[in-house]
Amino acid sequence: MFANSPTIVNMKYCLFLCGMLMSFAGFAQNLPENKASVVSIRTPVDSADSVSSNVSVITGYATYYAKKFEGRKTTSGTRYRGKKMTAAHLTLPFGTIVTVTNLSNGKSIDVVVNDRGPHSKKYMIDVSEGAAKELGFYRKGQSKVEISYVLDVD
Repeated sequence: MFANSPTIVNMKYCLFLCGMLMSFAGFAQNLPENKASVVSIRTPVDSADSVSSNVSVITGYATYYAKKFEGRKTTSGTRYRGKKMTAAHLTLPFGTIVTVTNLSNGKSIDVVVNDRGPHSKKYMIDVSEGAAKELGFYRKGQSKVEISYVLDVD
């Protein structure tokens, strides 16, 4: 008699939604932590207008572009060239100079951000083929790296 009443149906729906919310909250607590760590250091720059800069250091995994992207346009409009020291990052402004250090061998280079990517949660930066060779992880696919960059704050 009461099985199909609107009140009972709404209560069942509400209980179902509450159960789903509780299960999602439980799953979220069991997720692995993000492997990238960020350290931000704010230092004043010696200049007349005393503009400060923000140095950021992030640790995570890097990969490199496949050969098939050679000559293709990047998001910034320039063409990808494997021999140039360039990189892709999801959020950094184009033209940002990023110092990438391979943590397994200590090799370090400067690359310029000219593309968006990598589009994977595992990797934080894509470097060009030439940069991967300089860093010593070409043909290995990936490497744990530390990236540091300076963003000017007005």
